[in-house]
Amino acid sequence: MDSVEMDSVQLFLDQIRPRSDAEVSWLKDVFSYVTKQLCPLLTGPAPRFADETLTGGGVCSDVCVSLSVCVVKTLQQNMTVTHTLPVSYRLVSVSELVSWQHLACVSHLSWSTNQHQAWAREVEVSLPGSKALPRVNLLLIGCLREGQGGEWRLMDSSGSVRCEVLAPSPQWIDHLIFLPHWNYIPHNASGQDEAGGSVELIGSPVLLCSGPDQGLAVGAGAGVGPCRAVGVREAAGLLNDRVRGQRVSVCGQVGSVFPLLVVSGTTFFCFMLTEDKHTLPVLVKDSSRLWWSQCVCVGQSVCVTALRVCVLRGWRGNNILCVTDYSEIHTNYTPTHTPVVDTHAESQSDTTPMTTSHADDVDCEEAEPEREVVQSGVRMKESRVISYQGTVTEVVSEGAGLYMIDRKVGLCLAYQPSLRRRLRAGDCVQLHHVHFLYRPCLDFPPSMLCTCLRSSLRVTSFSRAGGAPTGSTCPSDGALTRLLLEKNTGVSEYLWTCHLSSQLSHSLVSSVVEQQCVCVLSWKLMEFVWRRRGRGRRDIYSEMLDEPHTCPLTQYRVEPAVPQYISVSELRWSLQSSCWSSVSLRSLLPPGGSGLTRSDINTALAWSCRTLTSDPQTGESFSRRPLLLVGVLELPSPTSEHKHALQLRDGTAAVACVVTETSEEEEGGQRAAFNTAWIGCLVCVHQFTMVTERFLQSDFPSYTHLDQDQFITHKHCRVYLQFSLDHLYILSPSVAMVTHLRQRGEESGGDVTDRKQTAEEEEMEGSQTAGRKRRRKQPGSSHFASSVAMTMCSMGGASRPCVSVVLRVEQKEGVAWRNAGEGLEEDGAGLVLHFSVRAAVIGPVVSWGRDPKNGPMIDKETEGEKEEKVVLVFSGVSTRWFPLLQSGCFYRLVAADTQDPSVLIGCGVSGRSGVELYTDSTLQVRSDWRFHSLTHPLLLHTCRQALSPTVLSVSEVLDSSSELVCFQGVVSDRISLNDRTTDSGHAPKGVRLTISDQSGRSLQVYLDLSHTPYPPGLLPGNTLLLSAFYRKLSRSGGVYCSHLPVSSVTVMSLGDTSSARLPPAPMMHLGLWALNRKQRGTVAEVRGHVVCFLFVQLQWSCSLCGRVYTQSCSSSQCRSTSSVFQSKAKLVIDDGTGEAHVWFSGALVRPLLGLADSQWEGLQRALRVKGHIRVYPRGQSLVCDADNALLHFLLCVCSSDVVCHPLSLTCRKHNNQRPEEMRRFSRGDRDFMTRTTPPLQLTCLHINPDCYT
Repeated sequence: MDSVEMDSVQLFLDQIRPRSDAEVSWLKDVFSYVTKQLCPLLTGPAPRFADETLTGGGVCSDVCVSLSVCVVKTLQQNMTVTHTLPVSYRLVSVSELVSWQHLACVSHLSWSTNQHQAWAREVEVSLPGSKALPRVNLLLIGCLREGQGGEWRLMDSSGSVRCEVLAPSPQWIDHLIFLPHWNYIPHNASGQDEAGGSVELIGSPVLLCSGPDQGLAVGAGAGVGPCRAVGVREAAGLLNDRVRGQRVSVCGQVGSVFPLLVVSGTTFFCFMLTEDKHTLPVLVKDSSRLWWSQCVCVGQSVCVTALRVCVLRGWRGNNILCVTDYSEIHTNYTPTHTPVVDTHAESQSDTTPMTTSHADDVDCEEAEPEREVVQSGVRMKESRVISYQGTVTEVVSEGAGLYMIDRKVGLCLAYQPSLRRRLRAGDCVQLHHVHFLYRPCLDFPPSMLCTCLRSSLRVTSFSRAGGAPTGSTCPSDGALTRLLLEKNTGVSEYLWTCHLSSQLSHSLVSSVVEQQCVCVLSWKLMEFVWRRRGRGRRDIYSEMLDEPHTCPLTQYRVEPAVPQYISVSELRWSLQSSCWSSVSLRSLLPPGGSGLTRSDINTALAWSCRTLTSDPQTGESFSRRPLLLVGVLELPSPTSEHKHALQLRDGTAAVACVVTETSEEEEGGQRAAFNTAWIGCLVCVHQFTMVTERFLQSDFPSYTHLDQDQFITHKHCRVYLQFSLDHLYILSPSVAMVTHLRQRGEESGGDVTDRKQTAEEEEMEGSQTAGRKRRRKQPGSSHFASSVAMTMCSMGGASRPCVSVVLRVEQKEGVAWRNAGEGLEEDGAGLVLHFSVRAAVIGPVVSWGRDPKNGPMIDKETEGEKEEKVVLVFSGVSTRWFPLLQSGCFYRLVAADTQDPSVLIGCGVSGRSGVELYTDSTLQVRSDWRFHSLTHPLLLHTCRQALSPTVLSVSEVLDSSSELVCFQGVVSDRISLNDRTTDSGHAPKGVRLTISDQSGRSLQVYLDLSHTPYPPGLLPGNTLLLSAFYRKLSRSGGVYCSHLPVSSVTVMSLGDTSSARLPPAPMMHLGLWALNRKQRGTVAEVRGHVVCFLFVQLQWSCSLCGRVYTQSCSSSQCRSTSSVFQSKAKLVIDDGTGEAHVWFSGALVRPLLGLADSQWEGLQRALRVKGHIRVYPRGQSLVCDADNALLHFLLCVCSSDVVCHPLSLTCRKHNNQRPEEMRRFSRGDRDFMTRTTPPLQLTCLHINPDCYT
């Protein structure tokens, strides 16, 4: 320190007169700070703040002393105790603040400790879960300057930092100020994404050494002064008469302030002056005047000078007032006086009353706009423009511009340019000309406020809360606002997309999130779901300046049925949690369940199924809105519950899927999924069926005990999905899928379409993490090919040597557990999954430099001289290919990381020359080999014919004589054959399926699942392909099929499993039906007249042993205390072509007798004492039970005209029909022998009540 500087310091200390060594040291630091940081700002041309009190016409050493004294006195004046110095505070330079202060903080010079603690408690009460900003004892002094883009910056000689001001005054620009109360938010804190952070000035700054002239924002210059200002009404008339060189000063009240816009590199903003009902727009595009945007507030009286009339070409050539180089702005202007000198701005509590000041005023049904327009079945509502003030309570998504105000009202800022300062929880805001929308999106609060280009947002109080920044929902969630600007979609679609993006960022597989931009995926899915791609470019000038006002927010859609995304884990939890709570055990029993025995009840309860649809409009669903699932299609994993099915996986869980696809051979038909290109695709499933299979092991004594849970020994459920590949939307295709789509496009003449999706929708886009931008081009162009190649490279298509061979699957066995003999790793003594496939080898083994995947076949792959057969053996991990290997399909089998062709050549049986072998070679499939479907293989004519087993219908199986059959049919019924000795933790080992075809004939199939994984999809309504089943004849002559170790079951098409019904039974005449002895188990509808009743039996039976039950079971060995009421009847029906004996039982007897429910219940009560009764109304040699009133009542009922009427019945023909027999008849003294045909024996399945006559 030289002598001159020492003298200056001493001079400064003499003027302040410190009282202690601490104050001396602190004052020296102040002087050093002023000398290094503030005085250099006074060099050069004298700034406005360098008035004569400091400079004396030039900067000298005394300036630092004078400025230091001014600083100290200013500090003392802003302290609660003015007789001491704030030695605990330290002056900090801007560069030090930015470099060293990495945590958000607050500084207040006049605070005591108690005041700060009370302030912090208020923050924690107003924002639960938040903590107040920590306090720091730092002092800031600098010069306010305008920065780029209209921002204000606080500057000293070390640098500058952005400064946010609540109620700025034009007088503060280019002045030296002291900040008594401020927040600092570093760049990595919530709401800040700019390097260096920002200073938030709370209240008004203190001007240091203010001069006498502080009224103007810009130095005086040529132009029209405020004293000659005109009103808005008069100035509006000047717009029509444009005079070159004319300048005008206009005063008025600010009606609207529009946001800063950047168009073609030019930054500008507009504001509207009002007077009575007249409005006048003012355009500010001079870069030296953009800082006015922070000074102009709605409701403020201002005067703007030196305005000129110009033509705004973007606004259809309309005239507008524009700011010039000489323009000045006067705030708080009074027309009859000179401009008011505004030395202090509004405090945070001095806010202008608003139209709406709290959430309760808009969060109500009555606030909903009344005007509605219906367009194409969708309600269109008109928004209402209001003003609002409130507190930001939650930052939903900064990048998407979504916030919550007052915990009830949503705020969307996406239709405006991004704010220079992002809002933080705790900010108090004023909104003018904001659009109020009621329920634009069901995933957001009912009341939403949305800003357009005419809206203005002003922060009236900065947030007091600090803490860690909120995690962004997507690394590029700002992409949503950019897509909104580009596509110009409606607010309902945008809000739905934002909510979807937030959910996908937490639920997608991590590898997908790393490679894909979740925001772009969400937008892509929105365009598919909403079937809209924007409404063209926005007219920004008309949106801001036109009257009446129109913008994208003026009207909005209200769609209550918009789909709802749900994660896989949420779906599984919902299905499993409601599996048993949503069902009553009584509802699982067939009609007349109260008459079932103990065995029948427990058998009926052993298996049940609940199916829900994803769309509530098409069936039962647990959601009021259609559901969407997003995930990656995968092969079944080793830990998967269902080994037979593909699985859909997201980041939360995986679920098994029974998948079908449209058959190309049969128009509109379905077949089992076989295309391996779907593996690895990120897809959205927008139409699916949720299946919950319930398994119950119980020992209920009777129907009356069903509400007692102690009779349930075990219960569990299995959850999976059913859908068709036609109901998938590809969000990100696999490399094989891109190749598949390209091949389809080449065959269709360049139109790459796959299930209503164009190739541009299939390309992976927006992979900003990988640093690529994929162009969306039309198919058939070089850009499309390069995009596909880029996708393949990014998905791992690196050069890896491999060999491949083309195969055609001819027959597939079922997958089963088999003893491997070694590798006892899993539970079970060496049991591993195993199945085999018999295939035809199309050509030789081909070597490749890279994996060909499912690319087009080359001629070399079909050069085989002789078609050979091979048996592919799958075991362990390789059995995961089971769901996609289908008979008649072509596949390329690829073995990676090898150039040895012998690995794909099967091992045959050696034999001598001249001996022809009939055994096929065997090839063990390794776990790392891959299969690729060839949907359009290039084959020789001899190879095109698939040698798959002949698929029969149910009728053909019934009439066939073959033992091993392959047939297809619809499941009409399913019964679980549970063995009580099996482990209760597993599904039933036996299943009986009733398979029918279109003719109505049915066949029972018995499955033994004791050595095979449980197969999903065996539901009533689904069409199954059953291969290699053993056809058998029962002892009664009926045909049924049983499961073999090689049998395979494949779901070919999906039906309505919620209400599966048999095909309509054909009409049959009794005479013809009796003559046709070959038809077994046929179901048909017959119509005829009741001739007579042959037999009626009513009985109370023991639910355990079936004996007659009165007060107790009639068997001395049975101790059962429960009984069931059972009924049987047999009658003769005649349709004119013949007669038949028809048996009725259970619930069919009561309507047959024509008894009401009360009569039937009375009949049961009357029979309690005796326990049973038999009635033979027409029996000549048969004896009825004891003669009593009940017997006479039944005899009268059986012979009444009410019972003997025409009936329409659905019946099944008995298999054990008696053959013709010789009978003797006596006529007088002569005997006659004649051949008689026994009557047709039928069992009634259903009485058609609509056919009663």
